[in-house]
Amino acid sequence: MSSYDVVIVGGGHAGCEAATTSARVGAKTLLISHKFDTIGEMSCNPAIGGLGKGHLVREIDALDGIMGRIADLSSIQYRLLNRTKGPAVRGPRAQSDRKLYKKHMQEEIGNTTNLDLLFDPVEDLIFDNDKQIAGVTCASGKKISTKKVIITTGTFLNGLIHLGDKTIPAGRHGDSPSIGLANSLYKTGFNIGRLKTGTPARLDKNTIDFTKLEKQYADDEHSYFSFLTKKTHNEQLPCHMTYTNESVHNIIQKNITKSAIYSGKISGTGPRYCPSVEDKVVKFADKLRHQIFLEPEGLDSDLIYPNGISTSLPPEVQNEFISKINGLENAKIVRHGYAIEYDFIDPQELYQTLETKKIKGLYLAGQINGTTGYEEAAGQGLVAGLNAAISLNNKEYVFSRNDSYIGVMIDDLTLKGVTEPYRMFTSRAEYRLLLRADNADLRLTETGHNLGLVGSYRFKKYSDKKENLDKLNNIVKNQYVTPNALSKIGIQINQDGKKRSAFDLLAYPNIDMKKIDKIFGLNLKQYSREILDQISTEAHYKGYIKKQETEIISLTKEEKFEIPNNINYGLIPSLSTEIVEKLTKIKPKNLSQASRIDGVTPAALSVILSYIKTKVKSQKLA
Repeated sequence: MSSYDVVIVGGGHAGCEAATTSARVGAKTLLISHKFDTIGEMSCNPAIGGLGKGHLVREIDALDGIMGRIADLSSIQYRLLNRTKGPAVRGPRAQSDRKLYKKHMQEEIGNTTNLDLLFDPVEDLIFDNDKQIAGVTCASGKKISTKKVIITTGTFLNGLIHLGDKTIPAGRHGDSPSIGLANSLYKTGFNIGRLKTGTPARLDKNTIDFTKLEKQYADDEHSYFSFLTKKTHNEQLPCHMTYTNESVHNIIQKNITKSAIYSGKISGTGPRYCPSVEDKVVKFADKLRHQIFLEPEGLDSDLIYPNGISTSLPPEVQNEFISKINGLENAKIVRHGYAIEYDFIDPQELYQTLETKKIKGLYLAGQINGTTGYEEAAGQGLVAGLNAAISLNNKEYVFSRNDSYIGVMIDDLTLKGVTEPYRMFTSRAEYRLLLRADNADLRLTETGHNLGLVGSYRFKKYSDKKENLDKLNNIVKNQYVTPNALSKIGIQINQDGKKRSAFDLLAYPNIDMKKIDKIFGLNLKQYSREILDQISTEAHYKGYIKKQETEIISLTKEEKFEIPNNINYGLIPSLSTEIVEKLTKIKPKNLSQASRIDGVTPAALSVILSYIKTKVKSQKLA
């Protein structure tokens, strides 16, 4: 029997990130998948990033993960979303070449030290006498010995594709579902639910009349995902925009009962923020039209992904309503859209390391935890891969929602659970100004280096950048000028006689780095745009940033107040049955975590705190 430190099941975005992370930390790692060809597959739209999602990718990259670098190698259109808004809510996004993304991901996986590959679907889990993970059994009968298993099966657990009245067992188009493993997980007693997602038809670009459509070009100034990327690798292609219309809506309304979503065939809940075209027409009936982005799938691909019209309507209905869309009158459908329904495990069954509470050594990452999106999956893969590897030495690492979007996501999942597929947004983070996409490396790279995640090359690049940043920060904070001197060069501020530093002046809306260079003669051309922008942002929002830092210090005090693991909440007076049940199930480690559980009131927290302080000395908590 072969033996490994960590075994990862599934070669999607979560699996790839988990496998490379585990191997990078030094664990002997095995990635098991159905077949090599589907490793790194972009099953839905060929794009990475977006609002909140782009932050996740930057954080993964800051920890030396692979998604950001692969996205940069395959990008065919860079855009920074919310560019005109504040830096906290700007989100880098890139349209990817689907083939290039998969190619580069497979190369990365194949070249990773400490990582082996096996193409033999996992059918069962092996447990030791203490009901802890001991290995896995594959479809061929082959058994693999390990103490750590990470399951990242995406939509494959009892996956069903719905297309009109047809139902096809599948994890995605052309791939069989995972039935044996699903049955194995059922036996463990996990709380299992059902979710759905969908995809639109794929169109032949040669049959689309682009002359009728609006063009959307890449940004002139490209916002890369990886802090190591210094150049654009591929030609940048435009996307196009079109819209649904009254005729389209009428066809969908007329045939709504033929949709698997509305016929009652699908029991799972879909993503509210990425609705099907049926949902758009029914739930937003007052809207006269809905936007459709026509996204190219690659530099040498004839396929177009019409983002915005995912559907489970029958093929003939898809043919009809697509032909009524401006520019798509003669569009050929290469593959019809479909909905997919799959099992997931309640993420409240997990610790914040993503290890399951019921089974020691078993970790879950990606859509199996009720999330949607490549970026969310990769972030979870990194967390699970890291913790599975370091747990071999009895260590763990929990990301805080105060230091990363990764921490926000894990915190939300494990403490609140999901009622629909979870998607990351900037609005989910309380301290957005501190958790910007541009400063992900400053927040996380040193931590990653201490954990063994970040290699020497990246850390050297980071250290050089940090040195230059600190140098310029020191300069701008120690260069002063009077209001009178500023007025002589045409810059008007309050004539109060108070000297202001260059850093102070950057907080003024009419003063940028170019003016600072002119005023003080600092020779700023020697510094990168990245460093200049970083300091400008910190200066402009220094008041708000200081406030958020103060709030975090206060919150950290709460986090240090740990709740004993053996506490019996049923013995605490005044707690409702509902609160007792939630606290017992989730087992928060501290008061801060407890405060973020739905339904746990400030009054309840006060009672818990008082109880612990009173009883902890006598150890009468249980």
